[in-house]
Amino acid sequence: MNPQDLVLTRRGLRWRGQILPCTIGRGGIALHKREGDGATPAGTHRVTGLLYRADRMPRPAPWARAIGPRDLWSDDPEDPAYNRQVRAPHGYNHESLRRADPLYDLVLLTDWNTEPARPGHGSAIFLHQWRRPGAPTEGCIAFARADIRRIATAIAPGTRLIVPAAPFWS
Repeated sequence: MNPQDLVLTRRGLRWRGQILPCTIGRGGIALHKREGDGATPAGTHRVTGLLYRADRMPRPAPWARAIGPRDLWSDDPEDPAYNRQVRAPHGYNHESLRRADPLYDLVLLTDWNTEPARPGHGSAIFLHQWRRPGAPTEGCIAFARADIRRIATAIAPGTRLIVPAAPFWS
């Protein structure tokens, strides 16, 4: 591990020698993630993208892409575009990336279940703003707005996100 790694621990996310408060999925940590189980998948993942709401904040990093009103994320295991960003109109089940609330104002994408995506093994494992401290996610890792912004402005594509299996948390 190196200081740039994002490492989930029992106390929060360790990064650059600090512990940042965060929340995880309501289903805890899963070794065998399934769509809809609410769990955060264990493993070493990579940050692959950065999305942001240009109408709500300035561009956080040169590699960030603005979220538009037609931007969606497919979470339908029957969709050939499962676990990928898609655009409306989209005939399969999906999640809107442009939300009324601030949860997805800034989103770090991960490589969970990509290349190729296995239908039903979970989609949309993001790092994003939390609803409130302690409120679980649907499987993502969520932070205070200032903390997710600080991470997003300092990391690069390929940064490792390490989620140890629950008994091995440090």
